[in-house]
Amino acid sequence: MARQPTETKRRVLDAAFWEIYRQGFHGASIDRILDGTAITKGALFHHFPSKQHLGYALVEGPVRDWITGHWITPLATVGDPVAGIPAQVNAYLEACPDELVHGGCPLNNLTQELSATDEGFRVRLDAVASEWRAAVAACWARGPAGDAATTAETDAAHAAFIVSAIQGLLGLAKATKSRELAGRAVASFARSLRSLDR
Repeated sequence: MARQPTETKRRVLDAAFWEIYRQGFHGASIDRILDGTAITKGALFHHFPSKQHLGYALVEGPVRDWITGHWITPLATVGDPVAGIPAQVNAYLEACPDELVHGGCPLNNLTQELSATDEGFRVRLDAVASEWRAAVAACWARGPAGDAATTAETDAAHAAFIVSAIQGLLGLAKATKSRELAGRAVASFARSLRSLDR
């Protein structure tokens, strides 16, 4: 079993999540991350040798936990993915406070900012996205069958489309600061799912 992170690491990562979510990785300030944590800069760099290492740990910890909690775990209760996945997006848009709707998806935010310039981030971010895609593919595969059963390859392709579409819907909410517009776009997303091979 993996070791549990120390309390200091947990507090740093929790603070870093929100600072980076609000400011982006490049705009995030170590001093602001430490504000209110009662943790010194020396203690932070003892656990994370650089801001880059802190960012890597953030992706592998809080960002993965966020995607798991909001998007992967709820798929276990979805019976019909064609209806259930759009309902999951609507529930997120309706239940989350404005900061989370208007702030976008933390995974996608970092992917857009860092994947083209830092291979370490790209690999770690794609690993989290791959877990999400795999969960969607499994949900799709166990859904009610239509005229023809799909292959694992087709399920994976559908999952890549679905995850990309969800990230796009969350990006729309961020860009427009409008959960209502994003919510209306979910209806089009739902229609597109009905057209996919089952």
